Amino acid sequence: MTEVPASEAVLPADDTALPRTGSDSAGSDSTETGRAGTAPGNPRTTRTGRRARHRRRLREYALFLVLVAPNFLLLGVFSYWPVVYNAYLSLTEWDMIAPVKRFVGLDNYVDLLTGGEFPGVLRTTAYFMVGVVGGSLLLGLAVAVLLNQRLRGRGLVRTMVFAPHVLSGAAVGLAWLFIFDPNYGLSRFLFELVGADSPAWLTDSDRALPAIILVYLWKNIGFCAIVYLAGLQNLPKDLYESAALDGAGPWRVFRRITLPLLSPVTFFLTVTTIISSFQAFDVIAVMTDGGPGGATTILSWYVYDKGFSDFQAGPAASGAMVMFAILLVVTLLQTRYLERKVHYR
Repeated sequence: MTEVPASEAVLPADDTALPRTGSDSAGSDSTETGRAGTAPGNPRTTRTGRRARHRRRLREYALFLVLVAPNFLLLGVFSYWPVVYNAYLSLTEWDMIAPVKRFVGLDNYVDLLTGGEFPGVLRTTAYFMVGVVGGSLLLGLAVAVLLNQRLRGRGLVRTMVFAPHVLSGAAVGLAWLFIFDPNYGLSRFLFELVGADSPAWLTDSDRALPAIILVYLWKNIGFCAIVYLAGLQNLPKDLYESAALDGAGPWRVFRRITLPLLSPVTFFLTVTTIISSFQAFDVIAVMTDGGPGGATTILSWYVYDKGFSDFQAGPAASGAMVMFAILLVVTLLQTRYLERKVHYR
């Protein structure tokens, strides 16, 4: 028999032909089994991970409910439930004393919208809102521009401008009652300086509403001025430097740069002043009681007068629902159309 040299010995192409010991084969089997058990596509592992994610998500939801439940409870009790109950009262006839409320459906709304008093109340409310909102924004911006200048004592002036906003409406009304007094008030003294008699501001139906608007402007201008001033002080300076290099005048800079950059502030103040004008009550209660002849009866005073003077819960509640609907529509229109013109930088 011829021996084959070691250099010419033929080895197997792979190690499959080589014998394996028991320990090697067992280790290989266990390794393959372990890999198969932890493979990503294994159904058991997928179900386990899915259960863990589901439990984690449930814990997060439970923590969220625990944290927000007190807030939702307070909102539901003090905000949403009164609206729902007021909507129910608007469908009833009740004198706020009788134990039983009589359901009348939409009769209160029909009487409200077809009566002779309510359309006049809506017109008065519209005039009041336009005067207060427009005047507060324009005068507040003008005062803010002045306060933004480098003037001596401007800190004191800012405090004096903002002070009326923090005063109570009753105190403001009493102060302006004295100012408007045609016999002893400050207006009499000012008119005498020009040789004229002071008009009867609060007893003349043509002058009562402008007088109330003037009082609310005096009270609200400070808030609008301070908010506008904060916006003016945060405007980028490089734009003004570029405009000065291009030779733009002050009015052109104000119209082309300042007003567009202040649009978020204007949008915020428009929304808040409209809402506050619909809620105006205290100054009217102190100064005119809605008179003379209903000349200063806006929607908020109408609701109070019907409910707590005439004890007619149904008409008062229906008037409140009309005011709620008007505010909702105005806010939606503002959000949809005015916000498009807002430039957020």
